[in-house]
Order: sequence, then structure tokens, then C-alpha cells
Amino acid sequence: MGQVTVRINGYSYTVGCEEGQEQHLQAMAQEVERRIDRIRALGGHSGEGRLLALAALLMADEIHDLTAEKMSADTAHQLAQGRQARIENERRRDQLTHLVERAENIAAALERD
Repeated sequence: MGQVTVRINGYSYTVGCEEGQEQHLQAMAQEVERRIDRIRALGGHSGEGRLLALAALLMADEIHDLTAEKMSADTAHQLAQGRQARIENERRRDQLTHLVERAENIAAALERD
């Protein structure tokens, strides 16, 4: 198991991670730091716990938006698939109707002869 020391809001934290995930963990710490910087830029000069809580809420909001976008895209894809299936079913129904009409015409012609 690897260990990484990350720096968030001026404090160092040693965090354990899987081998090979050290850079990823550093990148995630930088993402948290960016949110803290945004909060400070908006005039949010408050305690450590409050800054971290607000950064976590910002990230949770971003995750929520991304999840909603993905769900919306998935729904649009499912609707498109449903429309395509309906079109295909209508095409097959028309083909079957045509075949039934041909069979009935052939049967009627045979009965006349």
C-alpha cells in the first residue's frame, strides 16, 4: 500500500492509497484545493472545517450535475432506440400486411380457376 502526503488549505495530510494511485490522489487533492481557492475568491474566509465542508458541497453539486447530465443522455438514447424499434416494427407490419394481401389474392385467383 502506498502513502502520499497531500497539501490542502495549507495543511499536510498523509493518506494511504493503492500502489500506482499516488498521482491520482495528488490530482484529487489539487481539485479540492481549487474549490477552496474558489470559495476564498468569493469572500469565504472562514475556518478550516467550514472551508472543507463548502469545498465538499461544491464537489457534490458538480457530481450531481454530471449524474443528471448522464441520466438525461441515457434517457435520450433510450428514447431514440425506442423510436427506431417502433419504426422497424411498423416496417415489418407493413411487409406482413403486404404478404397477407398477396396470399389472399393468390388464394382468390386459385378459387376462381
